[in-house]
Amino acid sequence: MRFLFILLAALTLISCNSKPEVEFNSVEITPVFIDSLSIRAIQPLDENRVWFAADQGKVGLIDGDIPKLAVIKYEDTLLHFRSIASTNEAVFVLSIANPAVLYKIGFDGKEATNIEEVYSEKNENVFYDSMKFWNDMEGIAIGDPTADCMSVIITRDGGNTWQKLSCENLPKVEKGEAAFAASNSNIAIFGDNAWIATGGKKARIMHTSDKGETWEVYKTPIIQGKAMTGIYSVDFLDEKNGVIFGGNWEDKKFNEGNKAITKDGGKTWKLIANGKEPGYRSSVKYVPGTRGQGLVAVGSPGISFSGDGGKNWKELSQVGFFAIEFVNDSVAFASGNKRISKLVFKK
Repeated sequence: MRFLFILLAALTLISCNSKPEVEFNSVEITPVFIDSLSIRAIQPLDENRVWFAADQGKVGLIDGDIPKLAVIKYEDTLLHFRSIASTNEAVFVLSIANPAVLYKIGFDGKEATNIEEVYSEKNENVFYDSMKFWNDMEGIAIGDPTADCMSVIITRDGGNTWQKLSCENLPKVEKGEAAFAASNSNIAIFGDNAWIATGGKKARIMHTSDKGETWEVYKTPIIQGKAMTGIYSVDFLDEKNGVIFGGNWEDKKFNEGNKAITKDGGKTWKLIANGKEPGYRSSVKYVPGTRGQGLVAVGSPGISFSGDGGKNWKELSQVGFFAIEFVNDSVAFASGNKRISKLVFKK
């Protein structure tokens, strides 16, 4: 009887601690917007609506099958946007290159109400890559170095004003270390934390646990040393568990040192599926509701899926995308060259 009790207790413990695998066998891809644009920044609202920011100065809301578009000019220049983020009252878009210009677009839940410039920066080296919000008041955007640290700007008032952090308060970068504006996903947010992924000369993770007040930097085993190598995307499930993905943009099939996970908040990283498919990918996300077991990574070579936390992967499609953002546990939006599509993952 005592043996039976111990056995039952052990089985109960195993069942509570085990993480069931999730399985997707296919993905249905439905285009929702087609235009002559490079679209690397998307922000879904629900299964039918998604904001995007692109080149040629174009920003828009795809509402079902209705595109609501705007063209933003800075003086006589059509800006190229690769960063987007939202709060309950506004959407924010940030341009790459010089000058960097950040706009706040008022949104009443159905329509854009106004467009306002809230930050600009002129420097021959300025190049912003990604933007996220912790909450409706506090947000962060990151960019390539203009001095000896990554460029980091922060808002504490709902995006009305932004301040650039001094290099005195940030980790120093090595020459040739920067970030990739590939998918608006080299910042991950959870709680008060933010993780920033770098690439090029070094592939590292910058981490703040207090919304940008203090910073640490951690090494990773991701391929690095060349201009187009490094981490292209980072996502975190909680304060401890995260994933990074990237590789070598100039050798997209190369699949060594391009994907890793952490279980200690980014301090240490372990390569996953090393030397196995997939190779280069520009955006990786945990599948909601799968307790960290489901992962989807997209890039120009296609869509890849793991149902066991990244140990094993399979190709779901060779249709290429730059970025992916999930709406729920089976629906996501993805953006790429000349299109935005809705992705429905199926078991």
